[in-house]
Amino acid sequence: VQQVFKQLFYMINAVALNNLLLRKDVCSWSTGMQLRFNISQLEEWLRGKNLQQSGAAETLEPLIQAAQLLQLKKKTSEDAEAICSLCTSLTTQQIVKILNLYTPVNEFEERVTVAFIRDIQMHLQERNDPPQLLLDFKHVFPVLFPFNPSSITMDTIHLPASLNLEFLNKV
Repeated sequence: VQQVFKQLFYMINAVALNNLLLRKDVCSWSTGMQLRFNISQLEEWLRGKNLQQSGAAETLEPLIQAAQLLQLKKKTSEDAEAICSLCTSLTTQQIVKILNLYTPVNEFEERVTVAFIRDIQMHLQERNDPPQLLLDFKHVFPVLFPFNPSSITMDTIHLPASLNLEFLNKV
């Protein structure tokens, strides 16, 4: 059950983050607020079902950081440093893409300046990120089956002759 929910939450993360990276109309402060609220609801549900050890919440980390990126101030060099230290699960390319797509929804917000984006890129240039922008939502985590030893010993097993397993010898 834990492995199923980890996979499911990864898919939610990948599809939501990919949509964020591809749609200018959703890159806004208010979307960041809505995402963070929805993610907190998912995390609360995991705790309520005692699935916090499944790793499902950790798969949402890139989406959480993207939501926080949408909510942070984006003006000064200190803001750039804060963004770089916060967004460790996002690649440089993803951070820059979100900042380029950021769209103010009211007169109190401003567009992200080109100078600010260059400042972010300078801060992140030493990162060795993979070159991909979008997450692979078809990624499948390996399934692990726990080993449960049997109480039956091998010398008590009887193999019927009809199975044609004469090549097996009891030791």
